Amino acid sequence: MLSNSEMVPPVRHKQEKPKPRAVNLTISVSGDLLVHKAIWEIANDYAHGKGFNFVPLFAKIRPFIRGADLALCHLETPLMSGDPVGFPVFRTPRSLARAIRVTGWDVCSTASNHTLDHGQDGINSTITTLRRHGIKHTGSAVSAKQARRITILKVKGVKVAFLAYTQLGNGQKQPHPWSLKWADGPTIISDAKRARKLGADVVIVTLHWGQEFVSKPTALQMDLANVLNRSRAITAVVGQHAHVVQPIRYVRGKLVVFGEGNLLANQGAYADLVPSSRDGLIGLLRIRVNPNGKSELRRIDYVPTYVSEDDFTVLPVWQTLRRGAGDTAKLKASWLRTTGTVGHGRAVSAWRHARP
Repeated sequence: MLSNSEMVPPVRHKQEKPKPRAVNLTISVSGDLLVHKAIWEIANDYAHGKGFNFVPLFAKIRPFIRGADLALCHLETPLMSGDPVGFPVFRTPRSLARAIRVTGWDVCSTASNHTLDHGQDGINSTITTLRRHGIKHTGSAVSAKQARRITILKVKGVKVAFLAYTQLGNGQKQPHPWSLKWADGPTIISDAKRARKLGADVVIVTLHWGQEFVSKPTALQMDLANVLNRSRAITAVVGQHAHVVQPIRYVRGKLVVFGEGNLLANQGAYADLVPSSRDGLIGLLRIRVNPNGKSELRRIDYVPTYVSEDDFTVLPVWQTLRRGAGDTAKLKASWLRTTGTVGHGRAVSAWRHARP
């Protein structure tokens, strides 16, 4: 028998920690929400004359919103009580926020050329209404303190920051310097770096920019995209405002969604003169976050959409055609317009599936 001094101690194997893995995210981003008279009238019909129910208008695209890891909407106009008003000074029913929540959007950009339509009262009402429905916002503020905050949401253990700005206004007087975020390259990059210091793994910048009803990006858009894509703090740049779809293109090695068109709108005569004002797209940003915290926009799939003339339902074009529903000729024309403008490539393609 071995003595205690001769006994060999048992070998203890260290339990290896699992190697950290990359996280893949799909972030859904959508175009302008513009509630014109014909739209609120049909929402009133859906509510049987008692208020406004916008939920059915988004039912067909809900899978692409709820199915994403996070979803951002672009709320262009103020949400306020009282009789709704359309162009040029919008007052949108507050019940639109319920439809935003039910459809599945998590956060909304509130920076646009219509943000100041009703001054600070309109901004306060919009933000209060979104909060009551559990929806985050970015782009406007009720106080200087709130304007300094960075909107960060967490999903799959990853922190995603959303920043929103407008390059355009309608000449309204700004109530306070902090009421609305204006698009300025150094300011945006500074905010993005601050978001990173707060722990954001991904930074999404949304911009209200471009020339209305023009599908080609302007020089101002190109200049700002070049400035922003120099920064490693920014993961993706997404644009709205032009009311027609604009391209998705590489700028300094990173993809930019220049314009998503209208998600929901009825721009009267323009809808007849410019059929593409009924076109939009839902961008599906495919982002990978590596274990070292570096995030990369690997590709963008997009869902072409079309606002039905009959009932203003937002239709996913390809999926509606596959079901044999809707006006086939108009849907095919919309598909060709959108895909022709946005294009296809190694990292960009029109999405033909029922979910993201």
